[in-house]
Amino acid sequence: MQSQNKFNHNTKIIGIIGHPIKHSYSPLMQNIAFELTGLNYIYLPFDIPANSLKDALKGIVALGIKGFNVTLPLKEKILPLLKDVTEEANIVGAVNTVTNEDGILRGYNTDVLGVVESLNPFKDEIAGAKISVIGAGGAARSVIYALIRNFKVGHINIINRTEQTAESLKEYFSAKMMFDNFKAFPLIPPDLVETFRDSKLIINTTSMGMYPEVDDSATTIKESFMKGQIVFDIVYNPVKTKLLRLAESQGSTIITGLKMLVEQGAKSYELWCGEKMPVEKVYRALESYLVS
Repeated sequence: MQSQNKFNHNTKIIGIIGHPIKHSYSPLMQNIAFELTGLNYIYLPFDIPANSLKDALKGIVALGIKGFNVTLPLKEKILPLLKDVTEEANIVGAVNTVTNEDGILRGYNTDVLGVVESLNPFKDEIAGAKISVIGAGGAARSVIYALIRNFKVGHINIINRTEQTAESLKEYFSAKMMFDNFKAFPLIPPDLVETFRDSKLIINTTSMGMYPEVDDSATTIKESFMKGQIVFDIVYNPVKTKLLRLAESQGSTIITGLKMLVEQGAKSYELWCGEKMPVEKVYRALESYLVS
């Protein structure tokens, strides 16, 4: 295993850029993976304000940093500064992973793969089904792209505090991906009970319920959920959010955000290192650090 005194002139640097950066669990996750595999890599956080992004990218190239993750508020701002980006990153409008190949920076969106890997066990169940997506931000974009491109879903409800933002997202994906089976709703839980119950899959893409606001939830109405449903929350700290606990109590199958975190991180790891992350071992190690 890699120990602190093994770092040397051959150590490859991977990082994450954003502002603020202290909330991210990516350094912990990726350094656990490097330790488990014995790769001579280290993953470091870099707090980069948006107005310093262009200069920071020049510095990354100059220092030979092999790759990096991108978090808020830079996921959208970095797009025009990269040599090229993948189709999913371009349509989603956000990059969360960058590789540096001899000074050429290429952008990816591995959040999409994190969604796909999390939902793959339920592929047959959600084909042709109604899906409710809570939120209309960057994470919702990754989720909607994955649902349309990979799962042949029948209908998508976009539920957001500001209904107009949900409407805009609906129009965007209708134009970009030729998928018209959308409906937008304001996030008013008492009015959404039937909409939720009519959904085979419900996905929370907002930060509601994230530590320390663990009592927050998109809905606290237990009748919103039932047996046979799948409920997925991208929040990973706590591992089981209030939303997931409520859904589970009603017999729904739940998917935690930790699954998505590790799967998207595993794809980034593979892009940088050229080998597979030990996903199950990393998942179990992270579980012990996070609020259960």
